[in-house]
Formats: sequence, structure tokens, C-alpha cells
Amino acid sequence: MPTESLAMKSAKPSVWRAFAQPAAWTMFLLGFSSGLPFLLVAGTLAYWLKENGIKLADITMIASAGMTYAFKFLWAPLLDHWRLPGFARLGQRRGWLLLAQLGVVMGLLAMALLTPTRLTPFVVATLVVAFFGATQDIAVDAYRIEIAPIEAQGALVATYSLGYRIGLLLAGAVALILADHVSWRVVYAVMAVSMAVPVITTLVAREPEVLRHRPASWRDAMRESVVDPFADFFRRYGWWLAGVILLFLLLFKMPEQATIGGIMSPFYRDMGFSKTEIGTITKIYGIWIGIVGVFIGGAAVARWGAWRPLGVTIVLCGCSNLLYLLLISHPGNLLVLTLVISGENLTLGMLGPPTVAFLSSLVNRQHTATQYALLSSLVNLPGKLLGFFAGGIAMATGYGGYFVITVLAVLPAMLLFVCLWPRLRRMERERLEAA
Repeated sequence: MPTESLAMKSAKPSVWRAFAQPAAWTMFLLGFSSGLPFLLVAGTLAYWLKENGIKLADITMIASAGMTYAFKFLWAPLLDHWRLPGFARLGQRRGWLLLAQLGVVMGLLAMALLTPTRLTPFVVATLVVAFFGATQDIAVDAYRIEIAPIEAQGALVATYSLGYRIGLLLAGAVALILADHVSWRVVYAVMAVSMAVPVITTLVAREPEVLRHRPASWRDAMRESVVDPFADFFRRYGWWLAGVILLFLLLFKMPEQATIGGIMSPFYRDMGFSKTEIGTITKIYGIWIGIVGVFIGGAAVARWGAWRPLGVTIVLCGCSNLLYLLLISHPGNLLVLTLVISGENLTLGMLGPPTVAFLSSLVNRQHTATQYALLSSLVNLPGKLLGFFAGGIAMATGYGGYFVITVLAVLPAMLLFVCLWPRLRRMERERLEAA
């Protein structure tokens, strides 16, 4: 599906034109491609591991392969400054996109072939999927930024998010329901085949028309791609403010990240629900409730800016984890599960737009890809680390104790939010006035 790169009109497009542009539908399919592998190395994978008799502590460690996404900033500069020799005809962005998508396909097929009965090579294949899935995310973000001007980005983010959630739907709900009727090997093979449409999209999409600076030497390349993006952040905000902002980024999404890893799959099964029930309520129903939350969060950002909705949604999202205590006291109750998933997915969806808007406001557009990869990685890292040890914590404290700990993690983030409020609110007002 060809895209319109930089050929868009300078006039502000209508809503219909913004969503009807070819670039928006390209981002929908690339969003699907990004969303598909994420659960296949995390929550969905945990069900497969549990059915093979892997103990809980090991399940959460293996299903933390998704932690790779939190370290994607380490190789993000490569996607900005190194063109792949074998993919030169596709260009910088599409070359990396195609490599990442093919890597995901090969990794999923390897997982289907090996199965957890050959655990060590199976874990290696899982890490391959996670690595190329994270690489794909970097490439898609950079492609989106370069394919259209700023005023058209809203529609691209919206269609990308819709495609991403449909990818989660396929890798979550559909995969779980299929697993009740066919083997997990078949399920993962089907997921690999589902990547065919995004691969074709990458092949026929148009490369962004961006003039790229080629450093004269490896020393210049390292300085421009690695050193400058990090140094620029501290130059703009100063050491003290930049340090507080980074600490806030490390903490504020910890409750959310702690409940999307490998711990939740064994938890739902231990509460007495079948895979079909879990897939239908937590994935199919939950995905659409999350989309409602995204629209609410987006409207809040449009009305009040990013900073105030961010504080409110952090508290709501963190406290929603207490709903799981209801499920512990009512195991196997589908009505309670529906209530819990409604609260969790609605607040998670609401948190998304303020988070993206806040991170985007921190980025210098001279280093967009690298800085955005770094900041988004920092946001997800602590929660994924907590998820790595989630099984051990839950075994020591019980599921209830684990969920209470995730809620308490909100407190330090909100203390930092209060400290940052005056400065960042003033910067937000100045930015709006300048616009």
C-alpha cells in the first residue's frame, strides 16, 4: 500500500482526509505487525509454559523476554545511521522494517518447531522474536515520524494504535481460543503466517523522502548517533531537572507493567478460568474497552494538555490493580472477571495518550528516533524487572500481596509528579502559547 511521504499538502487536512490518506492505513498494518509478537513472548507464552509443567518462578522469568523492548534504545542509533547492505534497494526505514519482520517470522516458526520440551533452544528462539519485535517498534516509530508532517501525525498514531490492538487481539484472545482446539505448535505457526500481510505492506510502501547526513568517520558517527542525543537532553533541562524527570519516567508505569507479563496467565488459570473464558474476556472484550479508554485519554489531552491528565491516570491505573483482590475472593466468577478487566483496561487505555504526549514533549526533533526510544524504554524497564521476579514474589506473598505491592509503587512516582508540577506545567503553557 503506497504512502504519501512528504507530498502532503501544507494546508491542514480535514479529519476525513487525515484518516483516509494511504499513510494512515499503512500505519494500521504496521501497528498490527508491532502488536502481534509482543504477547507471544509474554502473556500468551506463559500459558504454553504452564501446560508443559514449568514452575511459576521460571515461567515469569522466561516470559520476561519482552524485557528486550525496554533496552531497544541501545541499538536504536543503528537504525538511524546504518543502512543494511542486503536491503539497500528498500532504503533506510523499509530495509530495517523488513529485516525485523522476517526475524519475527523466523523466530515464531522456530518456537513452533522446538516447543518447550527443548527448553534452552526454545528460550533462545523466544529471545530472537523479542529482539526483532523491539527492533520493528523502533523502525515503525521512525517511519511514522518521517512519513508525514506534524499536523498529520494524530491520524497516524490513531490508526497505528488500532492496528496494534488488533495484533494484540490475535496474539492474545484468538491464540488462546485456538489453543483449546489445536496444539500450541500450530497456534504459533499460524501467528508466523499472519505476519505475511505486514511484510507485503513494507515491500510496497514508499520510503520516506528524507535527506540523511552521512558522518565522515566512525568517530563522528558515534558522537552524532550516541553521544549527542543523550547530552542534548541534559543540556536542555539541566542536570537536576533532567535527573528528576528520568527518575519519574522509571517509576510511573510500574503498576501497569507489573500486570502485563507472565504472572497474569498463571493467575487467571489458578482462579479457575478456562483459556477460552480468559481469551474472550481479557483479550477480546478487554481490547475494545481499552480502545474506549484511549479515546477518553486523547480527549483529556486535547482539553487539558498532557501533564494534568497524566497525573490523574497514573493514580487511576495504579489503583485499578486492587480490583484483582476481588477476583481472589471470587475465583471462577465471570462477572467479577469482567468487572476487573473493565476497570484495568479502561484505565490502561486512558494512560496511553497522556504518556505518548508527555514523552513527545520531551524529545528534541533533531534526535527524535533515538531519544524517543530511550525515554519509552525507561518508562517500561522497572515494571518489566518487577515482572521478572513476579513469580517469586507471588509465591512468597501470595497473589494478593503481589498486587498490593504494585499499587504501593505509585506513591514515589506521585511524589516526583508533585515536585515536577510547577516547572513542567509552566513549560507546557509556554509551548501552547508559542504554537
